Amino acid sequence: MTIADVKGVGIHYLQVGKGPELLLIHGLGGNLAVWFLHVVSRLRSDFRLTALDLRGHGRSDAPPTGYTTADMAEDVKGLLDVTGIEKTSIFGHSWGADVAMHFALLYPERVDKVFAIEPNIAALIDWRKSKNWEGWAYWAKRLEEFGIHVPRDKWHDIDYMLRQTVHIPIVYGPCKGRPRQNNSILRLLDKTTIVKDYEKVAGMTIDKVKKIKRPTLALYGQKSHFLVTYKYLRDHVPRVKTALLPDDDHYGPLENPEMALGYLREFL
Repeated sequence: MTIADVKGVGIHYLQVGKGPELLLIHGLGGNLAVWFLHVVSRLRSDFRLTALDLRGHGRSDAPPTGYTTADMAEDVKGLLDVTGIEKTSIFGHSWGADVAMHFALLYPERVDKVFAIEPNIAALIDWRKSKNWEGWAYWAKRLEEFGIHVPRDKWHDIDYMLRQTVHIPIVYGPCKGRPRQNNSILRLLDKTTIVKDYEKVAGMTIDKVKKIKRPTLALYGQKSHFLVTYKYLRDHVPRVKTALLPDDDHYGPLENPEMALGYLREFL
């Protein structure tokens, strides 16, 4: 287990492969293991891959505060400093894509390109908090598939929804079907500011996103519940290229990565 001391916070990471640098950043509630299901084996011969557990996730430390994308971006900078990586491309999924884009805004000189799958962008949080957001129905339906009924008046309570999600068994990989080790997730919800910080813009305003300097490709599934973000980036942020994957949802590019990795190889 490799731990980097980033200003007193232990950040767990793994490095494999040879070639140009590529940093892998997982999403909310995940950990670096997600990359080892399908992605690492396909990229390790072409890139030197560095995958990290974001603070509060996996085997990284979980301090009580500091869970905005700006905080996470500073952790990324600290990790790059510790590992001696001067410049890297970044591959992020969901919240990890937000962190990647925020890091590119703060430290463009440390970034080659950003490959962002399903970025959410906290500056559009008002839309996501709307009761009309299709993501609430998608989330409730997924829970129902595992026998977890969500009362209609709880659909829009992110803390409640996250707490129910920990009861879903592992869905992907060799441990599929087994119960989750949910103590760490519940501890994250109970002992940290992650739910509150997740919704903070933390400096990555829409105006700042429009000024992103590094080449960025944002990839979304055609059935994604973040298509409003996709359309905003497509229509208003010319430096961010966008693409849709047919028939995929929010997690499709990680479950069936061949098409997504085709985009990545062409882009990088």
